[in-house]
Amino acid sequence: MQTAEHPVLETRGLTIRFGGHVAVNEVSCSFHPGTLTAIVGPNGAGKTTYFNLVSGQLRPSAGRVLLFGEDVTDDPAPVRTRKGMGRAFQLTNLFPLLTVRENVRLAVQARARSGLNMVSMWGRQSELIEKAEHFLHRVGLAERSASLASTLPHGDQRKLEVAMLLALEPDIFMFDEPTAGMSVAEVPVILELIHDIKNQKDKTILLVEHKMDVVRSLSDRIIVLHQGALVADGNPAEVIASPIVQEAYLGVSASA
Repeated sequence: MQTAEHPVLETRGLTIRFGGHVAVNEVSCSFHPGTLTAIVGPNGAGKTTYFNLVSGQLRPSAGRVLLFGEDVTDDPAPVRTRKGMGRAFQLTNLFPLLTVRENVRLAVQARARSGLNMVSMWGRQSELIEKAEHFLHRVGLAERSASLASTLPHGDQRKLEVAMLLALEPDIFMFDEPTAGMSVAEVPVILELIHDIKNQKDKTILLVEHKMDVVRSLSDRIIVLHQGALVADGNPAEVIASPIVQEAYLGVSASA
């Protein structure tokens, strides 16, 4: 059984090369329950590529990914999802020709399927729909439940993707720029949801985010990637103030 002392998720020497380019370079890092870790760095630093390696969208050239102490390096993304890893993408990943409710119901059904056969699943349709409505309410989309996902504005599509992630009830939440493309008025809904997940204390959250005010308000820890390598790891105040982050991420000369 995992405890707070043991990492839920760990990468060891994680590396990927595209031809002669090393996009992620020997990144070793561990993540614990009850902690929100922000992953920051300049454009092209390898943040999303690292996310893709962790969640199984890409296979590494070298290194390993461990989930609850089990080596899942060779497991594809759906298998990692079933083992407790949830991922929200930088670009929305929805079923555009299904309704908003149907998108979330499929996620609820996927979460419930492991313990249900088709007969019992059919008998629980109303329960699954009720749970889907619950998650839609949490992200402020209950009134759009009958709309096709393709008709939603971008901000609402991001909310729908977060609702689907919540419906999977993972142990690990991975958010890749969850507020990208949202209006100022829409951002607080997503930030409040992430706060709620964090306050459960038993979930592990990884967040890629460019907005430093969001990073400061949410993170317990910041890791910094630069040119594919891990260059800083620590509490937010120390990391943000460090010369290497000021120069590599914020564009401020370390000698200034």
